[in-house]
Amino acid sequence: MDYEYQGMHMNRLVIKIGTSVLLDDQKKISTGKIRDIARQVKKVTQSGVDVIIVSSGAIGCGMETIGLVRKPKEMAKRQALASIGQVLLMKMYRENFEKKGMKVGQILLTHEDIKNRVRCLNLTNTLDTLLKMGIVPVINENDALSFTEIKFGDNDNLSALIAQIVSADLLLILSDVEGLYDRDPNRYPDARMIPVVRKIDEEIEGTAAQSASEKSVGGMISKLEAAKKAGMYGIPTRVVLGGSKDVILKVVDGRQIGTLFLPGRKLARRKWWTAFAFKPKGVIWVDGGAEQAVVNNGKSLLPSGVVRVDGHFASGDCVEMKNTSGAVVARGIANYSSSEMDRIKGLKSLDIEKELGYKYTEEVIHRDNMVVI
Repeated sequence: MDYEYQGMHMNRLVIKIGTSVLLDDQKKISTGKIRDIARQVKKVTQSGVDVIIVSSGAIGCGMETIGLVRKPKEMAKRQALASIGQVLLMKMYRENFEKKGMKVGQILLTHEDIKNRVRCLNLTNTLDTLLKMGIVPVINENDALSFTEIKFGDNDNLSALIAQIVSADLLLILSDVEGLYDRDPNRYPDARMIPVVRKIDEEIEGTAAQSASEKSVGGMISKLEAAKKAGMYGIPTRVVLGGSKDVILKVVDGRQIGTLFLPGRKLARRKWWTAFAFKPKGVIWVDGGAEQAVVNNGKSLLPSGVVRVDGHFASGDCVEMKNTSGAVVARGIANYSSSEMDRIKGLKSLDIEKELGYKYTEEVIHRDNMVVI
């Protein structure tokens, strides 16, 4: 039975707005586009639905402010542009939402704010309080401070994390494409849009990767990643053309537009946290027997199944588990550091103490702290 989302059942909606959705014909951040989003959000909130916005656009605003045409490659310059542009971006949100009788609150985040449980709890409380006060949270990555180690990667992935944190009923991604196509529509006129994706598997991922256009390759792949993250917490994702008329209202009213990604099995919050809130610090490569035990038999990972260890991580860090083909099998919390694991890989659990002189546990990753991807 196809999933049909009816607005009357929706309590919370996370809307991710890409930079391209905010651009006018001159490729500049448009006040008119933000004003139209405010108009739609006003109607949605009047129907009793909480709205949380995750908005890109700070670097674009910064480029406009100082007259840059091309985005610089240097990280420091991008961070400076984000610092300049975030002020203008929020000014546009504040002014246009106020014209519709709404107030907005700014929240800037790095990945450190999500993975730290205390800070994440504070974030949850702040979001809940803003919503109770009738204020629309506008969230963006803190690009002025973010670097590789603490970046979310993109706002698609950030929006999926926010959807989980606020227990949203739907993640709505406003994009520059109508949805997921079976082929690149720019190259194949007969390309067909896929209205419903029941499972994001290798075939679906391959479909997104076939496109050669700058607009949809990385963009759609990151949207699949976001939909997968949200789906594993039981939250559906809909990707739509953000510039189409009344698109937010149509989605909330239950219109079947764009591509709907159905949620899969809902992980417990702690398991979901292990899978997505932490950034993997290393990779543990496992043999076929270990993969079978973990994926199909629900077992912990023992040192005997480890064939290689990559990266530098400590006990308690998140790591990825890959099979010999390079596919990610699971994520989990390591019981041993990378140096310790490198010494005990391939050994039986009984031999851990002989090799190290001590033993924390028999498992290098316990099943309770592991999520099969």
